[in-house]
Amino acid sequence: MAFYNKIGSLMRQSISQNCVSNGQVTGPSMFNAVRCMSSKLFIGGLSYQTDDHSLKEAFSGFGDVTEARVVTDRESGRSRGFGFVNYTSDDSAIEAMKAMDG
Repeated sequence: MAFYNKIGSLMRQSISQNCVSNGQVTGPSMFNAVRCMSSKLFIGGLSYQTDDHSLKEAFSGFGDVTEARVVTDRESGRSRGFGFVNYTSDDSAIEAMKAMDG
């Protein structure tokens, strides 16, 4: 688990420092290029009352959301506190990531 936390913090640092500038990916790593050009966002720190519909509403202001899914526990059906949002374009995903970060 600590490994995934470390990877997540490194990704957040590199995304905030090395994303897209003038339509070109900047930064030293291919991993950053792939991560920056993704239209699927991981959303963490969600309230346990958040559902798919409210997640989609929260992120639809930044572009056309194709899917918003809150991951739930198999046994209890309760939210696990994270989810995923898919956009139709990379630009919308980047805009949402910048605006909703933190």
